[in-house]
Amino acid sequence: MSIFSKRRIVFMTLTLLVGVFLSACAAEEPITAPTGTPVVTKVSLALDWFPNSNHAGFYVAQEKGYYRDEGLEVEIFVPANPEDVLKTVGAGRDDFGISYQAEVLLARGEGVPVISIAALVQHPLNSVMTLKESGITRPGGLAGKKVGITGIPFEEALFSAMLEYDGISLDDVTLVNVGFDLVPALIGKKVDAIVGAYWTHESIVMELQGFALNVLRMEEWGVPDFYELVLVASEDTIANKPEVVERFLRATAKGFADAIADPQAAVDILVDANPETDRALETRGIDLLAPMWEADGQVFGWQTGERWESLAGWMKEQGLLKEEVDASEAFISRTMAE
Repeated sequence: MSIFSKRRIVFMTLTLLVGVFLSACAAEEPITAPTGTPVVTKVSLALDWFPNSNHAGFYVAQEKGYYRDEGLEVEIFVPANPEDVLKTVGAGRDDFGISYQAEVLLARGEGVPVISIAALVQHPLNSVMTLKESGITRPGGLAGKKVGITGIPFEEALFSAMLEYDGISLDDVTLVNVGFDLVPALIGKKVDAIVGAYWTHESIVMELQGFALNVLRMEEWGVPDFYELVLVASEDTIANKPEVVERFLRATAKGFADAIADPQAAVDILVDANPETDRALETRGIDLLAPMWEADGQVFGWQTGERWESLAGWMKEQGLLKEEVDASEAFISRTMAE
């Protein structure tokens, strides 16, 4: 079979999945075999980080039996190395995974056959934070200051765009690689600002410790809007197990719909399933996150070609994407049927 034929089959299969979320609540009956015996398919979902409010909808779908009703037995787990999610999903070792829009584009540029099947968070959560007492409320105010970074090239490029939008550049600040010790670096005043902290997580961590913050949302300072978290599957899974993907998405959409309708009940389910979770943190975090799951009047999971092409083009301009990547092949969406 030619590459063209294979791609055509994949595209046709993806098109069949386009209406998944529109019918999220349509299938009320369990999937059954002709004999009436429930068909149970085991699938795995690899998380991007330890369980938190971003994952609440999955745990709600699990607890309320939405996956079971779709004939699925879902293992939700935290990988030993979350950075490997796209590799394990692409290789078929995991059926589904949570990753980031930029990471999907980078992975596809390296030949990893993963596709985003739903956008979990409609806007960036990554941000720049300063202590309120610093008086720094805009990127330009960081001239001559120390800024803590994680060392991730994509985040540094985002920060550079914010600075240039406000009239300065990376040459005007001192970057300090603090790894993922962003919070200690800022509250310990080792740096004047941090890049890479989520305004739905790290900001709450610091506020719970009594630190007032200024939060600079990236998309408000010259950064192209992008989907923070996405749900991924492999090209092979989408092509050869479309009904499993559809059932998983349908149940997941119902779980997130419930989490949006009653965020605090979703936190209860999340904490019950993961007792080590910080309830105080997630109680506040989910109230910030829930609107991001259906932002701008879009239904859960919505993705557009414009958003994918915009980020891919920007990453290419920044030198982050070394290979040509067709952004239209990196995701599926209802817009494909329009």
